[in-house]
Amino acid sequence: MHEYMIKENIAIQIVVLNRTRLQISTKYIPKILNSETRETKGQNVRSKSKQTKNHLRRGGRSLSSVTHGARYSQPPPTPHVKSNRRRPQSMNLKDNYRIELCAAIRQLTDRCLYAASKWAGEQLVGIEHDPAKFTPANTRFQRGSSSIRRRFRTTDVISTPIAGVSYVSTPIMEEDEIVDGDFYLLAKSYFDCREYRRAAHALRDQGGKKSVFLRCYALYLAGEKRKEEELMELEGPLGKSDVVNRELASIKRELSTIRKNGTIDPFGLYLYGLVLKEKGNGNLACTVLVESVNSYPWNWNAWLELQSLCTTVDILNSLSLNNHWMKEFFLANAYQELRMHKESLSKYDYLHGIFGFSNYIQAQIAKVQYSLREFDLVEGIFEDLLRNDPYRVEDMDMYSNVLYAKECSSGLSYLAHRVFMTDKYRPESCCIIGNYYSLKGLHEKAVLYFRRALKLDRNYLSAWTLMGHEFIEMKNTPAAVDAYRHAVDINPSDYRAWYGLGQAYEMMGMPFYALHYFRKSVFLQPNDSRLWIAMAHCYQTDQLNMIDEAKKCYKRAADCNDRESIALNSLAKLYAEEGRIEEAVYYYKKDLERMEDEEREGPNMVETLFFLAKYFREQKKFEEAEVYCTRLMDYAGPEKERAKSLLSGIRMEQTGAPLMDIEHFPP
Repeated sequence: MHEYMIKENIAIQIVVLNRTRLQISTKYIPKILNSETRETKGQNVRSKSKQTKNHLRRGGRSLSSVTHGARYSQPPPTPHVKSNRRRPQSMNLKDNYRIELCAAIRQLTDRCLYAASKWAGEQLVGIEHDPAKFTPANTRFQRGSSSIRRRFRTTDVISTPIAGVSYVSTPIMEEDEIVDGDFYLLAKSYFDCREYRRAAHALRDQGGKKSVFLRCYALYLAGEKRKEEELMELEGPLGKSDVVNRELASIKRELSTIRKNGTIDPFGLYLYGLVLKEKGNGNLACTVLVESVNSYPWNWNAWLELQSLCTTVDILNSLSLNNHWMKEFFLANAYQELRMHKESLSKYDYLHGIFGFSNYIQAQIAKVQYSLREFDLVEGIFEDLLRNDPYRVEDMDMYSNVLYAKECSSGLSYLAHRVFMTDKYRPESCCIIGNYYSLKGLHEKAVLYFRRALKLDRNYLSAWTLMGHEFIEMKNTPAAVDAYRHAVDINPSDYRAWYGLGQAYEMMGMPFYALHYFRKSVFLQPNDSRLWIAMAHCYQTDQLNMIDEAKKCYKRAADCNDRESIALNSLAKLYAEEGRIEEAVYYYKKDLERMEDEEREGPNMVETLFFLAKYFREQKKFEEAEVYCTRLMDYAGPEKERAKSLLSGIRMEQTGAPLMDIEHFPP
């Protein structure tokens, strides 16, 4: 289910705001990292020399304009210019991807799209190297070389990738900061210090495409920052409010105008689509975001916003997307959110063949397997991720859910301590610690940490759902319902929240409401046996008493790999109560086979053995009845005594002697 990605700049600002409200010492607040210093050695800066200017360009920024504050009279280069140069035939697919990602990282960072830049950087280092060409020093040099990036800029079709799919190449954008470079650098400095309105003010008279984008983006984030502050002031961090971003209307007007004039760039289109989405104009937002990713496919933020609008398969199939390799990442993520798990895994397997060291792809595969409830496989993937990236906090809350489901207290304790020492004021860290306390049975303390996660990010879906589970454990059903409703408001596709609502209403003795919510959860996650079992229990209540529907639900649960072995046993009991003994025996046998395969013991095993022993005794199949009685003799307590009595009766019947009932003897 998708969980929306929180923009890094706003997330950091909210964390700072809430830490202040929580009276957190400033010594825990991470220091802002300064931008990497650009060095230019052994070169003469000549503003009128195009060749010298190109050699001094680092990350798409003209150092001559920075040094001398020069203003050039010639217009900036057009963003989409076809080059007559072709890639050498010797360059392989992965080299193409490296060049594109290197350029994208610099351009995204230069526009303060740090989340997208981080994502691109993770994919860059995730590309497997050719052993024949790879030397660490040479690779580091090539990744930092702007001359190589310029040399192979192209719009031609690149070499055919795996499976014979032909991808189109998008031209790498030229920059326009030569028009207003000084003010842009000043504004970017303000932006990096999170002084958003000051950054927008510094660019008020600048007309370059990059300056227009940064000014509008700074205003957007300033509005988001103010909205969060008002939410905290008016309703508290967990309440509802109608507070909106007041800058959306003006940003929408400006970006709409420049789009009509044809002077908007792909980054402006991304921001325009984001604003339209928040204003509720989803159809136009989808169109604009498609234009953005087709023009500049390396902005992962734009792909994520587009994916959030693809709520159905029909919408996804209707998109007119260029066949760029970034489309494969988008489709894999979209299939995952639409619960098309096989298609998603197929895409990620293909991408993993190219980006073999990508932690992102490994984490996404783990998410898909988690949805399929392959907990052992998910646990192994996350262990590998932590070995490769020991300070990773992202996605670790899902790992904690797996450890919780497996009741691995020691592993969850270690993970909680690890994220606490890495960054204890991340929503993921608070959820992991909350899961740890929940597993220990300290539900009040678990709720405290889930609330802390929501103070850091009020739209953090997992915290709402998990807090609802804790309220269920505490028998506080009104609070649980409120938490689950917040979760479905954030993401209506979260089956766990719908399931939680069903549980809450079932506890309140309202099976019709419970059945409604269970049906919603089953529709969203039809392969989860627990949901079918919950719905079957609801049908079995005295108020509904729909036994046939309950049996259908149990059968679906049995087909969905019922790990708890509840469905088969319940089916056998229902048929036995109806007097349909043959069907009951069939399901008891299937349940017994499954318990034997899983080496599971317990009350269900004893019940099954007794029923089958009595059945075969009544059918005069004494050998089979003896087998089941003999197995019951292995159990201590009353089960053993009952087995002895049953076995004695079987042997008496085999010999033909009359049965003796000591109760008929006189004292």
